[in-house]
Amino acid sequence: MTDIASAKSGTRIGFIGMGHMGSAMTRRLLAAGYPVAVYDRTAEKARAAGSWGATPVATPRELAAGCEVVLCSVTNDEAQHEVMFGPDGALAGVRPGSMMIDLSTVSPGASRRVHSAAADRGAAMIDAAVSGSVPQVEQGSLVIFVGGETETYQKCRPVLDVLGSTIFHMGASGMGTTMKLVVNTLLGMGMQALAEAIALGGKAGIEPGLMLDVLGQTYVLTPSQKSKLENVRRDDYPTNFALSLMHKDFDLVLREAYDLSVAMPATAAAQQMAAAATARGMDADFSIMIRFMIDLAAAPALPQESGADSARRPAPTP
Repeated sequence: MTDIASAKSGTRIGFIGMGHMGSAMTRRLLAAGYPVAVYDRTAEKARAAGSWGATPVATPRELAAGCEVVLCSVTNDEAQHEVMFGPDGALAGVRPGSMMIDLSTVSPGASRRVHSAAADRGAAMIDAAVSGSVPQVEQGSLVIFVGGETETYQKCRPVLDVLGSTIFHMGASGMGTTMKLVVNTLLGMGMQALAEAIALGGKAGIEPGLMLDVLGQTYVLTPSQKSKLENVRRDDYPTNFALSLMHKDFDLVLREAYDLSVAMPATAAAQQMAAAATARGMDADFSIMIRFMIDLAAAPALPQESGADSARRPAPTP
């Protein structure tokens, strides 16, 4: 077994999931001086983390057995179940008194299942869903929504403070992931609204670059929406938050809404448009929905601007 304990002094952290967010969080925790062991279902990703100073391990069980704090950031409920449960899952190795922090965007029910299973083993667990992407991880400015016992939350604060600048304790287990679904409802529907508006303006004959200039100066768009206007200008959608993840989150939202008998007709329509774009293989950043709606409307494509054009444009309002 890898000797995680000998890596450095201090609280030993294990991190499961070396995707875009997990790898960025791991680098930030390492920079803060924490010894970090890592696991990913794709072994090459865990090995790559060794070049940053992390310690790759073979299974989630091994990781949990050697760490006081276990963090997890995986794609969906199924991935969470795989790395947490079973003979090689983290719950099989977690020690009494250890703490688990699940940063994944999963269903509230999935969060509560892990919370209950951890308690059965004498460990504590919080769900700590995050708002923000890789740039916010790198700046330590994530907004974090926590569900679970107050005492566990307070014990986890030093680790959470490395990752986020604003942290809300939302209540009992599952309330952190519930809040994340509320936030991502607005995120996804806001992008769908922006995509439809741009498609309408383009089809009506508004000069595309001028339309984007105007949108960037309005107070109607959120900062998140404004940050995606450059993707449209360049017709390039580098992934900060993949459309496939937005599609998955819409599914989580609508499943929760079904269970609670909450009508969400606009969200259902946005989910269907995300499904249609995903079916066409458009799995870039979720702002690719703008290109999809332009194509669907047969609106004129936006010309890509030059560097000089960009320099002449007014800066967007905050």
